[in-house]
Amino acid sequence: MIDLKNLARAVEQVATEKGIDATRVIEAIESSIAAAYKKEYEKRGEVVRAKLDFKSGALKFWQVKIVADETTVDTTKYDEAHELAEAPQGGAGEKKEKKAEKPAEPAPVEEPALDENGNPIEKLPRYNSDRHILIDEAKKINNDIQLGEEMLFPLEPHEDFGRIAAQTAKQVILQRLREAERDSILKEFQNREGEIVSGIVQRMEHGNVYVDLGRTTGVMFQAEMIPYEHYRIGERLRFYVLAVQDDARLPGIILSRAHPKFISKLFAIEVPEVADGSVEIKGIAREPGSRTKVAVASKAQGVDPVGSCVGQRGTRVMALSNELGQEKLDIIEWSEDPATFVGNALSPAKAQRAEVNDRHEARVYVSDDQLSLAIGKGGQNVRLAAKLTGWKIDVRSEAKPDEALVGGVAEGVSGEAVPAKTEEKKAE
Repeated sequence: MIDLKNLARAVEQVATEKGIDATRVIEAIESSIAAAYKKEYEKRGEVVRAKLDFKSGALKFWQVKIVADETTVDTTKYDEAHELAEAPQGGAGEKKEKKAEKPAEPAPVEEPALDENGNPIEKLPRYNSDRHILIDEAKKINNDIQLGEEMLFPLEPHEDFGRIAAQTAKQVILQRLREAERDSILKEFQNREGEIVSGIVQRMEHGNVYVDLGRTTGVMFQAEMIPYEHYRIGERLRFYVLAVQDDARLPGIILSRAHPKFISKLFAIEVPEVADGSVEIKGIAREPGSRTKVAVASKAQGVDPVGSCVGQRGTRVMALSNELGQEKLDIIEWSEDPATFVGNALSPAKAQRAEVNDRHEARVYVSDDQLSLAIGKGGQNVRLAAKLTGWKIDVRSEAKPDEALVGGVAEGVSGEAVPAKTEEKKAE
């Protein structure tokens, strides 16, 4: 008999340490015992199930068979075996003569069966007497049994297992516990997809950063890093949970610091007005590590959206910039009027006026002393403004309105800016 008191204590301890349900631990134990039983006493192809009775401490074992017929399994080999068993048996001499009459021929290559459209028909699994029972035979045992159901056949109970069987049991229980722990972690983080998490940089491998998130490790691929940002082992940082993958061959928790929505989530943490919804982030255009433009609008009367995000003496925006490795942040007031919005988007430059047309093109005029600021280094400022607004922007000098400027034109690419609030509603 099994010591139930110690077993129950061990199950509770493992469940608490791994953060998984106690029933999953018990299932892992039963699976490992079934694997050991099969290794020691049963055939390789059989399916064995074990059940631990927590009242008596006794172990029970069954062989599991699936109820099948010719529509669910390939019974060809089964039929051939029955024909050979029923055929009359001749003498040894007769068998030799038959072999001499018909020399062995190479087995023909089986061509896949095709359906009416010429596509290969998926092959049925081969009938295996260790795993299947035909429905006609099953009906003789249980008249109510249905196709596809399981039938359990009691096996002789054993509690003594050899060294190899015990090793198999250990491997099975460790594997099942790992699977249960992984499922528990994935379930937890699936609810946090699209949120900010805090983690400690654990190691760097092949250009990727692995982050200790407590119960598990997340990975930030090179494409999701802020360019030129240096990561030190042991450093605690914030990350955006980009995706949670349910694939044992791939990293489970994918992190990002370069995603535009990382910005909107940071604003929700640092700016109470964004968190409570009185200030709405309308769009984000970002070049990670360099500059980001954020369009904000007020949903409450008397609330200044730009002032709320900047904070007293710029404290809030400075805290965000420090989190992002000194990335510059331009907070822009959103407007329903396209000309006003496009003019605001060129901040920190001050636009004199803006003209828009039906082709989604805007021409913005600025004073000469604001030209370099409006265009930005390498055209970055006008490029981000175009991404944020979705308009093609042409920056011109107020003094020379007919003269096109080098780097002063940027295409507005639809979908470049991230309307954080709209996407969150879709996810909900």
